Order: sequence, then C-alpha cells, then structure tokens
Amino acid sequence: MRSTNVVDGNGVATILPEVRSGEESLPGDLCVKIHRTMVRARAMEERMIKMSKSGEGYFWIGGPGEEAFNTCLGLQVKTGQGPDYDYLHLHYRNSATAVAMGMPLLDGIRQMAMAFTDPHSLGRNFPGHYASRSMNIVPVSSVVECQFSMAPGTAIMQKRRESDSITIVVGGEAGSAEGDFASCMIWSSRPHSELPVLMIVMNNNWGISTAANTQHGEKHVIDRGRAFGIPGEIVDGNDPIASWHAIDRAMRHCRQRRRPCMLEASVSRMYGHSSSSGALREKDEPDPILLFENKLLDAGIVDQDAIDQVHDDAKAEVEAAVEQTMKEPRPQPGDELKFTYAPSKVDAVYPADYTGLPG
Repeated sequence: MRSTNVVDGNGVATILPEVRSGEESLPGDLCVKIHRTMVRARAMEERMIKMSKSGEGYFWIGGPGEEAFNTCLGLQVKTGQGPDYDYLHLHYRNSATAVAMGMPLLDGIRQMAMAFTDPHSLGRNFPGHYASRSMNIVPVSSVVECQFSMAPGTAIMQKRRESDSITIVVGGEAGSAEGDFASCMIWSSRPHSELPVLMIVMNNNWGISTAANTQHGEKHVIDRGRAFGIPGEIVDGNDPIASWHAIDRAMRHCRQRRRPCMLEASVSRMYGHSSSSGALREKDEPDPILLFENKLLDAGIVDQDAIDQVHDDAKAEVEAAVEQTMKEPRPQPGDELKFTYAPSKVDAVYPADYTGLPG
C-alpha cells in the first residue's frame, strides 16, 4: 500500500495511506478534505430541500449526486478576481464547486431563503445561481446553456494575457443540444485563435423528465468535439479520485497549450430535477458520498466514528446557518433593480433609474 507523509504544526510526521481507484490514487489527507467538502455541500442541499417544503424557501434546484466531481473541480480552480485567475461559467448544480472554492454554507442558505443578505443576488434569484466577483464566478442563469456562448468572451481576454488562467464552463448533457454549445466549440477552436476553454458536460442521463438516450444520436457528448479538433475524456463523476485526475489533465492541457478541452462526467441525480418534480430521493441513483466513504474505510484513512462526526458537524453548521438566515431581512420592492446594471455616465442624468435609459 502506498502512503504519504504529513507533517503537523508541531513537526510530527504522520503516515497516511493513499486511497486508490484503479491505477490512480490521491493522498489520504486530500481525500479527507474532499470528503468533508462533499458532505458539507450535501448537508446544505438537503436542508434546502426541506426549506422548499416547509415555507422557509420557495423553490429548490441543485446538485446532490454531483459532489464528487464538483468538489474536485472547485479545489483545483485558480481562485481569485480578474483575468489572471480562472473564470467560471457554472450551471445551477455546482454548489459543491462553490463550497470547495470557499463559499460559506451560510451564503447558500441565504440565497435559498431569498434573504437580502444573499451576496449572490440579494435574495432575487434561485438557489445555486451564484455570482461572485471575488471568485470570478460569472452570474449563473436559468437560461439553459447560455453560459457556453459567454465563455469564449472571458477566454479571449485571458488568451491575450501572459497568464495560465483558463475559462471553465459547465452544463448538462441535455443543454448541449442548444446552439450555445456549438457556438462555444466553434469560437474556442478557430484556427490560430484557439481559446483556453475547459468545456464540462455533467451527464446525469436526464433532461428534466426526458431520458438522454432518447435524444442523443452520438454515443458520448464529447464525440462532437472531434470535428473541431477538441480533445475530450469521459470520467466517472461519482469517483473523486478519477475525477481529480481527469480535471487535472484537462486543466493542464488548457493552461499549457492555450487550447480547448472537453470533459464528460457521468454523475447521479439523486433528488430529481428540482422541487417542482418533488425532490424525492431516487433510490436507484448511486450516492457518491457513500461510495467514497467505503474507499476511505477500506484504505484505513478514517473509521466510522470519524465519518459520523463529519456528517454531524456539517448538519450543525447548516442548522446554525438557517437559524441565522431566518432572522435576516428580506428584499423590498424598491430593491428589485438594484445592481442589475453597471454604473454609467448617464446615471447622473437619470437618477434612480437603474436602466440608465431615458423615460
């Protein structure tokens, strides 16, 4: 069994076994960090589902079942503000990515509760619709796959700079039927103008209530990239170890070659499409957290008591977040258009008109 040395703050070395999946492995301490992030993201999402049914919130849509891949994505993002850092064009199931990048669970709960303290939208958008200038998360939209037509814009800016920053765009396999997906492939692969865009397809085999195998003639969505010279890889998105390495390979391609790459992650959809479809637990869908916990136990990284403690801590964190959020103010009618439009020179001409237009 391979192992890795970890030195604590007192200079004491602890040997942790590596966790293996097939021919690949990750250090034990990193696996513990990934697991904790996955559990925290799941606890937040499951509490959001309860909020949608209890009146504490109104609508839920999110990413239970995508935590393994999305956590590994968030932990490998070059996080920061501005063109020297990665830009993210996410979809509404990327909560674990945001948590892995440093988003407090409290802020996710605030958006679910539509609180004015929600830093992503002042309580005016659906949950999972994140927006963060400090983390280069471009505002998430409910318009299916429109993020793929926006992604080349940030990548063009990055290509012009002497930097290894990349643009990451994420969507579902159903949304890849939209023209925006094709636009991203075209703009990212133009001869002599290729762009550092990592196109990620999260394939949960469903488009709301329509099975993917009734709609897609291609065997895999990434097969469509071949005509554009875009390399791609399919990965088990329920396996954090496989996901970590696939993301690493794809990111290195985009960073070093300044060209596009595609990933297709096979993931679970554990609570259906959204609260509109009931948000009931789909018992036939594999749980990536349970699968990973079995690997950690088999490798001797943790015991069951340690796993239970991670879950208890996550639930306590979420309950504290809900308790605090319920005491916070809600948006008022006059807040509807605040910060919707960027400041401009005409603001002084038309005060209090956030459109900046006459009339």
